[in-house]
Amino acid sequence: MIERDVVLAGKHGLHARPAAEFVKLAGRFDSDVQLSKGDMTVDGKSIMGVMMLAAECGSTVTLRVKGPDEAAAAEALSAFLSSERPEE
Repeated sequence: MIERDVVLAGKHGLHARPAAEFVKLAGRFDSDVQLSKGDMTVDGKSIMGVMMLAAECGSTVTLRVKGPDEAAAAEALSAFLSSERPEE
């Protein structure tokens, strides 16, 4: 299992559109994906779960990835979370 703390750089955090994009990206991998913020941990492949985190810009989330393609998934998902995504 790979676990990383990632600071959200997107100016709107994980609101609806970035949360949907994150879930879509997570769904490309076979590994299980979890996101945590504070005491809450959610399924990273669930749009409702990711949005429930109410993760705003500058907050730190913990990404946990476990499975056959965990290294690639952790890299791609970490890069997504830490990018500024200027298209927002």
